[in-house]
Amino acid sequence: MSTFFHSENLQLRYEPFPIGQMRPVVNAAEYREMVENWPRKELFEHMPRLGNKYSLSDKCNPARFAAVLRTTPIWSRFDAWIRSPAFVAEVMQTLSARHIDLGYREGVSKTRQTLKNILAMLRGRSSHRGARFSGSWEFQMMPAAGGHILPHTDTPSKIVTMTLAIIGEDEWNPAIGGGIDINRPRDLRHAYNQLNQQAGFEDMEVLDTFEFLPNSGVIFIKTFNSWHSVRPMQSTDPELMRRNIIINIKSI
Repeated sequence: MSTFFHSENLQLRYEPFPIGQMRPVVNAAEYREMVENWPRKELFEHMPRLGNKYSLSDKCNPARFAAVLRTTPIWSRFDAWIRSPAFVAEVMQTLSARHIDLGYREGVSKTRQTLKNILAMLRGRSSHRGARFSGSWEFQMMPAAGGHILPHTDTPSKIVTMTLAIIGEDEWNPAIGGGIDINRPRDLRHAYNQLNQQAGFEDMEVLDTFEFLPNSGVIFIKTFNSWHSVRPMQSTDPELMRRNIIINIKSI
């Protein structure tokens, strides 16, 4: 078992798409370091396209992201783990043990996978069977007063998404909201959304909600109907932020 991922805590559901929650996700000592070393708000970039959120990553303010990794040991170690083959292998093995086979196979060369991808395209189909995967991540936060993420299914390049809440034990009241909703379109003609069109909250029926809790994480598989969102939060505190790490595994 790795330092950062307690896979035995994963409770998975399979409908309408594979999604589940873990708590705790990481060891208590590392989690305290993460809470204490969360980056300053001014380092983040506002990202309004999906709602009301802020991001810091190798794509959003990359120089500042790199500086955080250089100067903060916990984030340097976390980054090295997420980008390692061991992380991908652990996630894929955890999912496979729960009957989610995403085609991961160890030791597939880049050249071999490129040839497989070309053959798949020529035959008019796509598959992750034997694909090579890589991990990436970002810091994300949303204002607890009205912050939200609109219903969407994630971009096709994402295979697996994981989240990790980074808040103190007594910092967050679940009545504020902030949980991840599992959605189903009210009009089932919109159930197929492989290319990740956005929808309004009024277009969705909420099937379940994973509460936003300290050291909790949600993991799900990108599918054609993996509709999820965070509804507008209800805090009146203008300084309170829903702090979260987003981890993605992509096919390369």
